[in-house]
Amino acid sequence: MSEDVIKADPPDERRPVDTVAAPESGHGHRNLGIALALISMAQLMVVLDGTIVNIALPHIQTDLGFSNGSLPWVVNAYALAFGGLLLLGGRIGDILGRRKVFMFGVVLFGLASFIGGIAQSEEVLLASRILQGVAAAAASPNALALITTTFPAGKERNRAMAVYAAMSGAGAAVGLILGGLLTEASWRWTFFINTPIGLIVAFLAIRFLGESARQSGKFDLPGAVTGTVGLTGLVYGLTHAAEKGWGDPVTLAFILGGLALIGAFLLIEARSRHALMPFRILANRTRGVSFFVMLIVGAAMFSMFYFLGIFIQNIMGYSALKTGFAFLPFSVGIVIAAQVGSALISRIDPRWIAGTGAVFAAVGMFGFSRLEVDSSYLTHLLPFIMLLSFGMGLIFVPLTLTAVSGVAKEDSGVGSAVLNTVQQIGGAIGLALLGTVSTNAIKDRFTELAPGLQKAAEAGQSPQQIKQLEGQFTAVATTHGFTQAFLVSAFIILGAALITLVGLSVKAKDLATDGQSGAVHMG
Repeated sequence: MSEDVIKADPPDERRPVDTVAAPESGHGHRNLGIALALISMAQLMVVLDGTIVNIALPHIQTDLGFSNGSLPWVVNAYALAFGGLLLLGGRIGDILGRRKVFMFGVVLFGLASFIGGIAQSEEVLLASRILQGVAAAAASPNALALITTTFPAGKERNRAMAVYAAMSGAGAAVGLILGGLLTEASWRWTFFINTPIGLIVAFLAIRFLGESARQSGKFDLPGAVTGTVGLTGLVYGLTHAAEKGWGDPVTLAFILGGLALIGAFLLIEARSRHALMPFRILANRTRGVSFFVMLIVGAAMFSMFYFLGIFIQNIMGYSALKTGFAFLPFSVGIVIAAQVGSALISRIDPRWIAGTGAVFAAVGMFGFSRLEVDSSYLTHLLPFIMLLSFGMGLIFVPLTLTAVSGVAKEDSGVGSAVLNTVQQIGGAIGLALLGTVSTNAIKDRFTELAPGLQKAAEAGQSPQQIKQLEGQFTAVATTHGFTQAFLVSAFIILGAALITLVGLSVKAKDLATDGQSGAVHMG
């Protein structure tokens, strides 16, 4: 058993010795309520942008002519830039000043959103989404850090952290409703709304937010570039397979090139004294399993919002606003399950809580794989939305804790940032892969149905009748493609359940004392 004891990470020779923080100098500000409102508004803007666009996707596709294969990039362009640069954004804030980088992020987010709102082509919209992701990577990690800079330790800071966490949790639900409401007017307003918010927050931040003491250190640009470009190449290759097939030279070149760059990133991080993702964070089984499971769960989660949002609007005929409300039970289920998970975590080992949650989520996703063109919300969607959301809530609470268990105090911020990063990256890779699965299934199904159009024409049906029949065939093929993606997602989450049950061996009693004794006993 002695070799199964994992202690909090000791200092190692690769840890940068010249990045010691000077004392924070922002405390004592008046108007802490306004400061908290600014930080919370910025975080809400960043978080809800991950879901607000999902509701607008069918309208964006119609107006700008996205294909089924290219539409996932509206989501992935943001997720890749955000996830790939998140760690770098936090590092830049430490070195240049958190308030300064935070302000840059919110201003850039507002400007990028305006560009997205006026976009008249796929290329311009995708460029704006990349800029939004870059901006979010600058604003989000420094928003959290600014709470430490601005609020004195104790009651004020604890209250601020609670509000910040609530905003992060509420972002998905707010994004769904707000996305539906704004899309009713025009999908462009889902972008325009961020512009005044970003500019106002940046303007008021100068007065109401304290600046952090600058630290010495290096940015690790080689790590950031190889990691982000490698992930983008991999996702592009997976997406390109939807149009040209897995054997296409371009598909293979991007997939292999992306994997090679990711390998270079890992090599750089292993040797760098200023690594964005220090290997010591991944140095034990508990954290490694936690990060991997959250990555593959994120892959399935992104697909659910993406495919289900389109299905509810295009196949079931819901309005954008009604679609937003249709997703609300998902947010409610996660909140309830998170409370249950929090109550159980001190008495039940995390693998049983998260593993059970993953089984619930897999069953919910499998339920979506049985959808048909005439499926109803109450009978065929709502029960599985609740199952999936409850399962996800049970996954998130224990794995968030185990992902940072045994981490040295000075690395706790990095550990949390890595967790957010793997969720974004997992979502982008998963949506690219599942989007390709879906697109290929749609093509195959429509090819099977297409002769029916020729027969209708030969039977003398009118052009209007033939067009109506084509719409019915498209709905059937689209539903088939989406259900195939849901089926693959169900197996992905089931795999996550097995990995959790087998690989996660930290005990509940050790989590309860983590950080007190400095040791976490594994299995």
